[in-house]
Amino acid sequence: MPPKFKKTLVVLILFGLLFANTPVLADFDPNYIISDEDLLAYDSMSLSQIQQFLENKRSGLAWYSAIDTDGVNRPASEIIWRAAQTNRINPKVILVTLQKEQSLIQTTRPNQYQLDWATGYGVCDSCNVLDPTLQKYKGFAKQVDGTAGWKRWYLDNATILSWLKQPGQAYAIDTYTVIPANLATASFYTYTPHYHGNYNFWKIWGEWFGTIYPDGTVIKEIDGAGIWLLQRGQKRQFLTYSAFSSRYSPDKLVSVLKSDLDDYETGVPIKFSDFSVLKSPAGIIYLIVGDERRAFSSAEVFRVVGINPEEIIEVSQAEIDAYIEGKQISLESVYPLGSLLQNKTTGGVYLVENGLKKPIWGKEFLTLYYKDKKITAVSPEELDKYPTAEPIKFEDGELVVAPGSPTVYIISNGEKRAIPTEQVFNQLGYKWKNIIKTTDKILTLHPLGSPIYVGAGAVETTAR
Repeated sequence: MPPKFKKTLVVLILFGLLFANTPVLADFDPNYIISDEDLLAYDSMSLSQIQQFLENKRSGLAWYSAIDTDGVNRPASEIIWRAAQTNRINPKVILVTLQKEQSLIQTTRPNQYQLDWATGYGVCDSCNVLDPTLQKYKGFAKQVDGTAGWKRWYLDNATILSWLKQPGQAYAIDTYTVIPANLATASFYTYTPHYHGNYNFWKIWGEWFGTIYPDGTVIKEIDGAGIWLLQRGQKRQFLTYSAFSSRYSPDKLVSVLKSDLDDYETGVPIKFSDFSVLKSPAGIIYLIVGDERRAFSSAEVFRVVGINPEEIIEVSQAEIDAYIEGKQISLESVYPLGSLLQNKTTGGVYLVENGLKKPIWGKEFLTLYYKDKKITAVSPEELDKYPTAEPIKFEDGELVVAPGSPTVYIISNGEKRAIPTEQVFNQLGYKWKNIIKTTDKILTLHPLGSPIYVGAGAVETTAR
């Protein structure tokens, strides 16, 4: 067998092992519509962003105004924004509901019926909109505020009123059995107790707002020179290659078009390499460790740690303020830069820094994060001097799998998020060689997050 085909066969076998017994989705999981965080993100769009969104969609709502619930005539965008702010519900949820119920976002000339019953609020399957008892719900602003208010009411009462649909309980939805995975999904089925209606919401959400790449993904522009870190929903550009390479391997870069990054807000750029030494205008010297700045408490501490003064970079206060204030480095900070100590008796290895020891439960961490650090064998009595902290965990952006498990996870914001299919894995541009084999014990250190579902529109964007 030629080497090329041999390699292909190995890759295909790996696909099968990783995703054996994993359901091949039509991408829609009826048990999970959006996350609770997505439902609650009331500040996800500003008033101007909502207006721009309507204009970009050529929606008739971009130029429509109506009497708001307080009697003031306002543009549709402001009515949507106020309802989101008042009820602390994501305006994106309102926008998708307007499209799902009456196609209002993509209708250039909406009729009066579409506007009067914009979100379907207060209208049951068997209801007649001419019924006098329904007229209190009629009107664009009442519909928008009613939907947002109802979502807030559900969230405030779901754990109190058992008759509301609950996460973790099975419900017959049309011909399907649905077990809502979270409060957000349960609220959608309570509001719209139909499979197809919730599928439409999920599909529109994915096309418009689906987050393709989770936090922790490191991205390289295909049609540009930029390298970015996705963090807290923002894109942060590495201004120098050394700033990138001091934190990540080039193998972990995911290549995308520049336009695929347009939906991400731009965050503070990453200018300095990890472990850079910065000096503020006030003369304070800091060590940069990840997102933190750690001040040396005195010149004596700086001397004892043994950093070369020629490595100090003088920067502006704004560049210092871009980092979170971390714990000071003092003479009491034992191993401030971290040291690997091994128990002579048990063989257990610990990262000791700042007077604490963190257990390292797997050899994979030594290769990933500490390959340049020397391991020093010490007595159990020496290790007992340091209080035990939480074990070392995987950093955001790592792909991990436990032996014998078909599920590959991406670590994002400390959580493990399942990648449900081979198709999704490939669409996100991940590399199979970057999957780290670990243990179930180590995976338990990371709470289970929501799976990575790629919306229909997002898939098309990625595959261009």
